[in-house]
Amino acid sequence: MAAASVTADFALPAALEAAEPPEARGVRRDEVRLLVSNVPADSIEHARFVDLPRWVRPGDLFVVNTSGTLNAAVEAVSGDDGRAFEIHLSTRLPGGFWTVEVREPGGKASRPYHDAGAGMTFRLPADGHVRLLAPYPLTDAFDAPSRLWMAAVELPGGFVRYLDQHGFPIRYSYVQRSWPASLYQTVFATEPGSAEMPSAGRPFTPELVTRLVSRGVEIAPLLLHTGVSSLESHEPPYEEFYRVPRQTAARVNAARREGARVIAVGTTVVRALETVTGDSGRTSPGEGWTDLVVAPDRPLRSVNGLITGLHEPRATHLALLEAVARVATAGAGSLRIDVRAHLESAYAEARRRGYLWHEFGDSHLILAKA
Repeated sequence: MAAASVTADFALPAALEAAEPPEARGVRRDEVRLLVSNVPADSIEHARFVDLPRWVRPGDLFVVNTSGTLNAAVEAVSGDDGRAFEIHLSTRLPGGFWTVEVREPGGKASRPYHDAGAGMTFRLPADGHVRLLAPYPLTDAFDAPSRLWMAAVELPGGFVRYLDQHGFPIRYSYVQRSWPASLYQTVFATEPGSAEMPSAGRPFTPELVTRLVSRGVEIAPLLLHTGVSSLESHEPPYEEFYRVPRQTAARVNAARREGARVIAVGTTVVRALETVTGDSGRTSPGEGWTDLVVAPDRPLRSVNGLITGLHEPRATHLALLEAVARVATAGAGSLRIDVRAHLESAYAEARRRGYLWHEFGDSHLILAKA
């Protein structure tokens, strides 16, 4: 990954962190603000998400993530001394293993616990159990410090049912109180599995989807279960499970062949599609775990548009945004657009106009194809 990326060093005022769902602010899901970056035109516009149909045309393909959000946080006590903790279940692995994050009680929300070690055990409600096995990823010694751990996890009755009964949504300090699990689901969710909400799809409502389809827009599903994304040290994303159905791959190929736009609803969708798209630009069906990191130094092959939220300073997602925007200049000949300057201007405009960040915040539409 390139060492520097767009908007990497901007300051994010606390007032711009969305502390509650838009519904709590008296705003419908599809009424959050929409920042529109038209890269080929080098223009920036401001609207509401409900206005999205203004920027689409018949034949455009939206690819959405159908992963549902788990109640992935569980109260825990240390098996050694009974001390209170919070376990965040990140990614489910084969054989009853998970990657997990150990956190300790904080003020408004839990905070990372930096003294976890291999062999530590935790008791969960209703006879649940967690044992830390090794740092994840294992790049050094077993006793090396780590934010994530590979763990043996026992959740009686199956993980979805168990977490529905005993877990709660992962929440960070900028969200000042707990909210019902229903507010962490998107309209596209069909299969539970994400530790944190694939939040780019949150502003969509059934009514908005109907309007888009009536305009000739197509919608195709894929699955990518997101792990924890707090990434306090802005680490690259870890391996995540994905599934791209055969029909979705075929529709992506058809849209590109016909010159239509393929717009990813979320960085998770970009990651999944790029994992199964070859150098020739052909997308294939597939499933498995992907550790792909999308950055500007790797030409993007599958999409030419993106709907996403607004990302924190130094977050690896910012490099992915730049990669999407750079599609506009690929093979463009006389097209001379400073992509990084365009996105930096967009982010500066968002801060100046009071857009809100994080999963309950506002949205950003990047169009890299006219």
